[in-house]
Amino acid sequence: MRLGTGIGWRPEIADAVAGMTGIDWVEVVAENVCPGHLPEQLTRLRERGVTVVPHGVSLGLGGAERPDEGRLRALAERAEALGSPLVTEHIAFVRAGGPLTASAPLEAGHLLPVPRTRDALDVLCENVAIAQKALPVPLALENIAALFSWPDEEMSEGEFLAELVARTGVRLLIDVANLHTNHVNRGEDPAEALDRLPLEALAYVHVAGGFERDGVWHDSHAHPVPPVVLDILTDLSSRVAPPGVLLERDENFPEPAELERELADIGEAVRKGGGTTRTSRSRTLPVPPGACAEARQRVAVAQTAVLSALVAGTPLPEGFDRGRMGVQARSLAAKRADVVAKVAPELPAILGAGYREAFLGYARTRPIRGGYRQDALEFAAQLLKTGRPVDARARRRLREWWLDRAGPAPRTPGPAARLARRVLSGRG
Repeated sequence: MRLGTGIGWRPEIADAVAGMTGIDWVEVVAENVCPGHLPEQLTRLRERGVTVVPHGVSLGLGGAERPDEGRLRALAERAEALGSPLVTEHIAFVRAGGPLTASAPLEAGHLLPVPRTRDALDVLCENVAIAQKALPVPLALENIAALFSWPDEEMSEGEFLAELVARTGVRLLIDVANLHTNHVNRGEDPAEALDRLPLEALAYVHVAGGFERDGVWHDSHAHPVPPVVLDILTDLSSRVAPPGVLLERDENFPEPAELERELADIGEAVRKGGGTTRTSRSRTLPVPPGACAEARQRVAVAQTAVLSALVAGTPLPEGFDRGRMGVQARSLAAKRADVVAKVAPELPAILGAGYREAFLGYARTRPIRGGYRQDALEFAAQLLKTGRPVDARARRRLREWWLDRAGPAPRTPGPAARLARRVLSGRG
């Protein structure tokens, strides 16, 4: 299947994408679109013949639990509504805890790396097989960027993905920016990874920008694609002709002309590679369903311990790099603060410059338990319990905001609530 040149579709650049020439396809974050209410700009692209691929971020196929039926059904519905030729997800875990460990469920709010062990591979293969049966189109999985490594890993990334493909027949979405991230953060050579990857299973390629700080590469999707990432794309393209290449940009969007220049640079990097199509290798039998119950238990315990250390402040398991895990914990908390600020913009408006510091302090030992809106409510409640904000007027505004949203239905708007809303909207 030939996709061609694509770009990640985001509402902020919808008009720019609509005006671009040479865009063959777009990718949408699956969780951000509703099958019955597709954005008008996206519908118009489809009417023009532009292919749309849903890209999931919350399935967590690398987690110890079996894939959630509701999430699989939602992904299938989006594929059908968009008329997509395939769907994509990540080789990652995003939650832990729960029944397998008899502990409270934990959410990462981010894609975290699975250990490259036989246990984790068995679990992943079984989860992929379950997902493939539930989806109406082929599934492709993406290699992720990671800030930390698991101790005592048994395989390289290339070996892990090669066996995954052999056992399940799943296709691969290779992110060359993530290969660079893992080179900086985990010392993994992109060329060696490409040597071992089953590139004949390639569905398409992601390209994105990031930045380095204090020896850590941050896969921001908010910066221009650097030359080193384009070089990895050229190396990949010298080995196989990519069926599709897509530019990802999630924020800090430049002018349309700059996006088009990046797309031109990506096209040139592919042409420099000049790869040819590879033939498929033979497949082995996948893991029989239900054959890895004990592996699930071991993976569950390991992932829960790691995620708890990252989001709940519990002791870090032995063997992990404490510095890198600290960076990961701060990164998760910062991303959580950003999302809460978007779903509850009144909070930074009330707290001003103190919002971020206050939220990061709250998040250090309090994991997400009920989604980001509930997280915002619990953050506000914690501040109020401890007598914050110190400023009485700000504390009163925060209390009114919390009271107006914490119950099963909005309060009857009394004078104080109306005043608070006027203040928050800038009319008071």
